[in-house]
Amino acid sequence: MKVYQTKEIRNIALIGGAKSGKTTLAESMLFEGGVVTRRGTIEDKNTVSDYRDIELERQNSVFSTVLYAEFEGHKINLIDCPGFDDFVGETVAALKVADTGLMVVNAQNGVEVGTEISWRNTTRAAKPVIFAVNHLEHENSNFDETIRQLKQSFGGGVTVCQYPVNEGVSFDSVIDLLQMKMLKFKNGGGKAEVLDIPASEKDKAEEMYATMVEELAANDESLMEKFFENGSLSEEEISRGIKLGLISRGVFPVFIINAKQDMGVNRLMQFILNSAPAPDEVPGVKTTEGKELSCKSTDAPSALVFKTSIEQHIGEISFFKVYGGEITEAMDMINGNNASKERLSQLFAVAGKNRQKLDKVVAGDIAATIKLKSVRTNQTLNGVKNADDKIEPIVFPNPKITMAVKAKNAADDEKLGSILNEMHKVDPTLTVEQSKELRQLIVGGQGELHLNIAKWLIENGNKIAIEYIAPRIPYRETITKSAKAMYRHKKQSGGSGQFGEVHMMIEPYHEGMSNQTEFPVRGQDIYPLDWGGKLVLNTCIVGGAIDARFIPAILKGIMEKIEQGPLTGSYARDIVVNIYDGKMHPVDSNEISFKLAGRNAFREAFKNAGPKIMEPIYDVEVIVPEEKMGDVMTDLQGRRAMIMGMDNEGNYQKIRARVPLAEMNRYSTALSSITSGRAMYSLKYAEYAQVPPDVQTALLKAYEEQESEE
Repeated sequence: MKVYQTKEIRNIALIGGAKSGKTTLAESMLFEGGVVTRRGTIEDKNTVSDYRDIELERQNSVFSTVLYAEFEGHKINLIDCPGFDDFVGETVAALKVADTGLMVVNAQNGVEVGTEISWRNTTRAAKPVIFAVNHLEHENSNFDETIRQLKQSFGGGVTVCQYPVNEGVSFDSVIDLLQMKMLKFKNGGGKAEVLDIPASEKDKAEEMYATMVEELAANDESLMEKFFENGSLSEEEISRGIKLGLISRGVFPVFIINAKQDMGVNRLMQFILNSAPAPDEVPGVKTTEGKELSCKSTDAPSALVFKTSIEQHIGEISFFKVYGGEITEAMDMINGNNASKERLSQLFAVAGKNRQKLDKVVAGDIAATIKLKSVRTNQTLNGVKNADDKIEPIVFPNPKITMAVKAKNAADDEKLGSILNEMHKVDPTLTVEQSKELRQLIVGGQGELHLNIAKWLIENGNKIAIEYIAPRIPYRETITKSAKAMYRHKKQSGGSGQFGEVHMMIEPYHEGMSNQTEFPVRGQDIYPLDWGGKLVLNTCIVGGAIDARFIPAILKGIMEKIEQGPLTGSYARDIVVNIYDGKMHPVDSNEISFKLAGRNAFREAFKNAGPKIMEPIYDVEVIVPEEKMGDVMTDLQGRRAMIMGMDNEGNYQKIRARVPLAEMNRYSTALSSITSGRAMYSLKYAEYAQVPPDVQTALLKAYEEQESEE
């Protein structure tokens, strides 16, 4: 393959709802670009993009696929993204490195859930968008209604550049307003026959042309002046207006395709070359130090790894975009995140599982390499001169659902943890944590479908049967008043025995508090706890009742009970312990005796100190269609939510609430059911708050039953 220069490259993310035709469009673009000689289909399970076992079984994309097409002296890099929001991480990563989003819309259904979600992602990424209206060959297609919905949902910048002459089962012609010609497609697609606009369409075409030109001129003052002077713009001026409008997100051109029959695809690709921005024509990325990288081949080499894949017989494949300089085969680079030296022994242009060897990759291009030593997604590779640069990372969404997972065969538990960690490399939105606190292996994902796909991959790819169970909630235990307790541990079993007696008073801790005055504090140690809060240990012993060498053993016993609280086995926090008396035996006292005495004295005091259970509260933001807002708020209030406020977000409403984590189990499924999949939400930890009395009673009862069973 030839070395393409920055101006000859276009980076496109194929986005949109499930079943809109993204993978089929990618297949036709690869056919037009000479990468394949025969177009595959979803039904025949032979497309370049969907080649993994799970995708062949489900007949839809689960992972993004990096592709390319060589077309009219240019290289178009394509990233075919899944349509379901459960796999949003793939879209977020693709939009980080793509320069334009190509949104595929199903003309039978108009603006769907997936269209709205994809639009929000492009808005967050501030990327240009081109609309490709697909499926006009179906009898239920409705182009005018689709345009109405696009304009209503995404604003007046939606600009029609083509419209169909005969949509429906006989569809084969469009009016191209940029060329002011009719394009007639042959059966089987390909390059269209260019004809004059028929008299029957002349008035409509001229009216729509004037509207289009006015919308384009609005994005540039000089164009607007020329438009008012001449009443029109030249083809070159129109092209400039489109590019400026795309980059500023003021114009969103609409094109027409029949992806399955390869109709309109050639013309769409021509438009991408002419009007979609090259990598150096869009705002650059910044490093964590604020330096901007603008895809200049004269800069020092720098690349971001945006995707990792693990392929059978090959191993790890790292996909990267070059943001500066040139990268050549066998080049040594430095990982800006961990300073490891990496040799890029081979470079490839990738189309699904097919790889084309490259000698060199220039700024703006997307390529892949294999078998890097210690490189992960979101890490930066640099030349020696700029070795420490770190490109601002892709911001992946936090998990929306967490579940505990275990192997059905306990012997496979360790292997399961390793498999999940490998899966996290490929999909950063699939999180995994061995929770010491919950004593469970916790996986997080973007929805139930996401976790079910992970389960399929583990069970079918690794042959390990697993099950999901509801994760325990990381409650916290603390106290509300002071209390005293003593405990004597005494054990005699022949020979030297065990003896230790500890008297203590515990009290709630808060920042800036004064010491109690009932007992003299002779020594104080403050221990910040890993899970938040503090333990303060005051030594108030007088007259040598307990030898100082036994204080660490008492502390150890207290810490054991703090790590497994007396109420529910959860972590305890924010407690002051005053050890003020005790007894020793000259022969039988030892560390184990005082550890047990300290632990049991703490447990007894805790139960008498007005104990309370604290639960994690999360900030929840739900973006919901206005007509569904009442139903969503009612559901949230049923989950003990406190509504914090509401804001407008385009055509949607954003509900801000604080909700106990315990009430959010399977919320993604419930929200999808309430809103027919049209809502999105995010979770972020806020604070711990006391549980209501009835909830605390239920938790205590459940823990007692669990303890008695064990």
